[in-house]
Amino acid sequence: MLSVAEPEILPVAQARAGAAVAWRTLFQRYQLPLYAYVYEMVHHEQTCLDLVQETFIRAVRHLNTLRDDRKFGSWLFGIAHQQCLQHWRRAGREEPAGDDLPDLPSEEDGPAQILIRDEQAAAVRQLFTRLPAPQRAVLVLYFLEDFPLEDIARVTGAPLGTVKSRLHHAKRALKKLLEAQP
Repeated sequence: MLSVAEPEILPVAQARAGAAVAWRTLFQRYQLPLYAYVYEMVHHEQTCLDLVQETFIRAVRHLNTLRDDRKFGSWLFGIAHQQCLQHWRRAGREEPAGDDLPDLPSEEDGPAQILIRDEQAAAVRQLFTRLPAPQRAVLVLYFLEDFPLEDIARVTGAPLGTVKSRLHHAKRALKKLLEAQP
């Protein structure tokens, strides 16, 4: 999978000019990475789909505020991050609910492998949901989306030092949770 943080030529200027083909290209490029990020934050499929849709709606409305077209990816993830925060505020809680959908098995897996993998994945997801939301956000952006620390700071609106600290503490906390597992 192509990393969101890698430099690539995106039709941002054409999208700003209103070209539907450019928006389709941007949507296709960022739809799945945004979905993965938002899902890891809210753990609810329909809410995730709604937040990703709202992220793109806001991007269309506010693209003229983007100063550097090369930062489109981190700008878009920043919008998604703010959408997650607003969702939690509206819901009246700091942490998202943990109702996960199971992963689909591959054709090569036997029943035993599928069961073991699903149990392990569910256990890790459960541990992941026990981390504070700011630490989860940094982990997802850094390890799953391959964002550099500077872009994570831009997405989350936190200073670079805070991002580094959150990443460090999140890794330590996740390690402790994993070690405490029976």
